[in-house]
Amino acid sequence: MISYVLKQNKNPHSVSKGNWFAYPDIKQTVTLSKLAELMCLHNTGFSKGAVNGLLTDMVSIIKEQLLDGKNVKIADLAIFSLGIKNTKGGADSEEDFSVVKNIQGVKFRARATGDLIAKNLNLDASLKKASANTNSHSETTGGGGNSGGGNSGGSSEGGPVNP
Repeated sequence: MISYVLKQNKNPHSVSKGNWFAYPDIKQTVTLSKLAELMCLHNTGFSKGAVNGLLTDMVSIIKEQLLDGKNVKIADLAIFSLGIKNTKGGADSEEDFSVVKNIQGVKFRARATGDLIAKNLNLDASLKKASANTNSHSETTGGGGNSGGGNSGGSSEGGPVNP
């Protein structure tokens, strides 16, 4: 069950200013160590330490491969890749382009695959409004738009995203 909180868009430059959007009410972040522990509980046949070591090595190898200009696909999880953050406006010509002037940095990207694609998540997910005793009822000062709400379906009573 995905708990959500409602936040009002206060961005004065947004066409959605004043509108309300649902955001997931995240209660905790699962660490690599906790993930290893949970995997052991699912009869993997490996100890928590062995799984943690494999996952830690996997993370560093994925980074190594990305920095070598490759994408990394893990079936039913995601395709990991790097992107380039260009400066606004770009260069006037190819000759005027320089890394220092025209590139802000590198960004990490992950695109869901298989069981984690949006269509499949919408079939499996159900939503419920978070209780009033959570600390997540802050209001947003930016964003809004399609990423904040949209056609999420469901109701404040809970239920599937796409009934």
